[in-house]
Amino acid sequence: MMSQLTERDLDRVIEMAWEDRTPFEAIEHQFGLVEKEVIQHMRKTLKSSSFKLWRKRVNSGVSQKHLKKRSGDIDRFKCTMQRQITGNKISKR
Repeated sequence: MMSQLTERDLDRVIEMAWEDRTPFEAIEHQFGLVEKEVIQHMRKTLKSSSFKLWRKRVNSGVSQKHLKKRSGDIDRFKCTMQRQITGNKISKR
C-alpha cells in the first residue's frame, strides 16, 4: 500500500503519526495504512533516536494514538479549525 502513496502523502503520514491527538484509525481512514505499516514507515524514515522517543510517547499514557485509550469526549478525527479532511489545509482564523 505504501508504494502507491506519493512522497507528499508519506510526509503527511509522518506528521499525523507524530501528533499525539491523531489516532492511528484516522491515518488508516485517510491513507489505508494500518498501525503496523505506520510504525514500519516511521522506523524506516526517522532517525533511530527519534523513532525510540516517538514509540515511547505513543505507548505512554500521554498519547491518544489509540481510540480505545481516548476519552469518550473526543468524537472526531480532525481539529474543528481544520477544513475538509481532503487537502488537510488549516483554515485561517
